[in-house]
Amino acid sequence: MAEKNTSRSLEKAAPDQSWRPRRGLSRAQLSREQDRAAGGAGRRLVDAGAGRLRLATVVLSRSGRTGRVRVSLRWPVDGRSKRVPLGEVDRPTRAENLRQGWRLAAASGLLSSAPVAEDSWASSPGTRKSMQGNRGKNTKPELRLRSLLHREGLRYRVSIRPVPTLRRTADIVFTKVKVAVFVDGCYWHGCAEHRSVPETNRDFWTEKIEGNKARDAETVRLLEQAGWKVLRIWEHVPAEEAARLVIETVAAARLRSMR
Repeated sequence: MAEKNTSRSLEKAAPDQSWRPRRGLSRAQLSREQDRAAGGAGRRLVDAGAGRLRLATVVLSRSGRTGRVRVSLRWPVDGRSKRVPLGEVDRPTRAENLRQGWRLAAASGLLSSAPVAEDSWASSPGTRKSMQGNRGKNTKPELRLRSLLHREGLRYRVSIRPVPTLRRTADIVFTKVKVAVFVDGCYWHGCAEHRSVPETNRDFWTEKIEGNKARDAETVRLLEQAGWKVLRIWEHVPAEEAARLVIETVAAARLRSMR
């Protein structure tokens, strides 16, 4: 009888793909997975006390007793990890269960009610306005650089993935010679000269920008491994100087391809 009950329990156990993350994902990739499920990083905030906001994570696990997928919400507090059970979910994929988990988190009242715009993590209208001016494609430095390159007769593609299977989008791409150009905003990418971290929720912003820097380094490494030459140009670099660097790099790449 015991063997029969055990067999039934195993048959009902949730499959790995319904809760376990894919192997080999980096910390940055796991964080972006949570962002997508929650509807943005700004929807992952919890109040850690004393006016501090922390980024929470929905954790999925499979019960050894029931085989069902359990959900909990976890966030850091004073160097430790706080974890609150939210219940169970029954979707067939991890992505769906993460989304359901964030819905449970919102319904529980654990998430911060700070007024944050859907596409922003800013905690005030002033900070939000600053953030919006420092991110996105087709920025003024990017448009100026593209104009100068076009004037010199260079042709390129804009805002595409150099490697289609790699979730990385470059600002300017020379596909034939495999040169990818990123025009990095000083705020979002952590420029040592011009970055200024808001005093409000300083720890949160610092963590977010450090995550962006780690992703940038990972992007360079992955593209170089795929045979690409990568240029990362700060937005504060004069457009003429940036254009010269790109022109020289593309010319050198063309020479190499002809050998």
